[in-house]
Amino acid sequence: MISLYDTLTAQVRPLQLREPGKACLYACGPTVYDHPHLGHARSAITYDVLRRYLQWRGLEVCHVANITDIDDKIIARARAEGRTESEVAAEWEAVYRDVMDRLGVLRPHEQPRATEWVDAMVSFIAAIIESDKAYTTSTGVYLRVRAVDGYGDLVKRGLDELRASAGARVEVDDDKEDPLDFALWKAAKPGEPSWASPWGEGRPGWHIECAAMSLGILGDGFDIHGGGNDLVFPHHTNERAEALAVGRPFARHWVHNAMLNVDGAKMGKSLGNYRTVAEMLDEDPDNARALRLLVLQTHYRKTMEVNSELLAAARSALQRLDALARRLAAVSHLAENSPSLSAPGHSEALGADLDAGAAADVGGLASGHSAEEIEARFRVAMDYDLGTPEAVAVVFDALRKANAQLDASPAEGCVSARQVIDLAEALGLAAAGSRPTADARIEELVSRRQAARESKDWAVADALREELRSLGVTVEDTPAGPVWRRLA
Repeated sequence: MISLYDTLTAQVRPLQLREPGKACLYACGPTVYDHPHLGHARSAITYDVLRRYLQWRGLEVCHVANITDIDDKIIARARAEGRTESEVAAEWEAVYRDVMDRLGVLRPHEQPRATEWVDAMVSFIAAIIESDKAYTTSTGVYLRVRAVDGYGDLVKRGLDELRASAGARVEVDDDKEDPLDFALWKAAKPGEPSWASPWGEGRPGWHIECAAMSLGILGDGFDIHGGGNDLVFPHHTNERAEALAVGRPFARHWVHNAMLNVDGAKMGKSLGNYRTVAEMLDEDPDNARALRLLVLQTHYRKTMEVNSELLAAARSALQRLDALARRLAAVSHLAENSPSLSAPGHSEALGADLDAGAAADVGGLASGHSAEEIEARFRVAMDYDLGTPEAVAVVFDALRKANAQLDASPAEGCVSARQVIDLAEALGLAAAGSRPTADARIEELVSRRQAARESKDWAVADALREELRSLGVTVEDTPAGPVWRRLA
């Protein structure tokens, strides 16, 4: 059974789905006005991994992540650049999508823009006013927080404590009944975009945007609401209050990921350690998978560290996964073209699924670590609060054993190698080691070099290796035969 830490109840508890077999996930998306930074990447990868794992466990997942395309920062940038807010938002939304694609983050099934949901937000606000839990002033419409029972439950604080600690995070307005009351609708200001409403021209508040879109797409009582832990208050607290105000069941489970440090300190432009995702990927495209591995190696509720040394170590670890994939491709190719490896007992093992190969124990190498047991360990780790550090350890432990099995018996070793690659892909760590595109010249040089090695003509073998290297190709010699790959 899958369990996750629920921020509202402050405990790890079983994921109780609204509809058996289906999981509805809403994760707060970006405000599109600038380059996404590493913090955005960590959050996006976290919910990408959660979605992938739920799907791997056989659930039908509907993943929704919004685009905030109207906001004070978008307005400020548009004004500074002499452009419209929609032009600014469209530009940076495209940048965000491109960066997430480069990171291997699956696109949400639905990605609504706030400006497309204004009518639904107006209706939502009207219902809150009708419930007598909101009021109007000259500056907009505000939710009356004291009228919402359990307003501070998500942060485990009462109203007095929240007032004392909120400080600069609440908007100062003498017309508000309570400093904690927050805007559902903001009255129009000169030069800003606005929409019509029963309370005059204006635009929706940030919190009502997510409440209206999540409930509008996923329905009342959807399964999981996710986001960074910096959103617990006020954003998620206020979203929840809006739903409670009209008696609508909101998220059944609240999941929050922690932040990250860069070079040992909280990321910030003033510290000189502010990193955009595009900068990191431009430095080295392999950093896309390396960053994902770093995210996986730190539990999602713990602060993670990013620095050049950790990225280099992650890239090195992933090279081992890629090497295994190349070995698997080479052995499979060899089996397809070798009568001896295609003999009864070999082709069946190469084509067997994991269940059939689970009991294989080659020379004791897999003793106590059959395919079934490896998968069970992986599931146990992931089922308990998305334990990715333990799951990654299972994958790389299985990788070492798969290499040993390939040395001892390539046919049976292929079963283990396939499982390693499948488990890694369940985490979004696709191996970059599939068999290279066929190249007759390279294949001939590799075959000639292998023949020279078998005849112990080392001078010719070395010369052919250098010729291959000049073509941007390196060769790995394995018990199953040579495996070539193109150099980056």
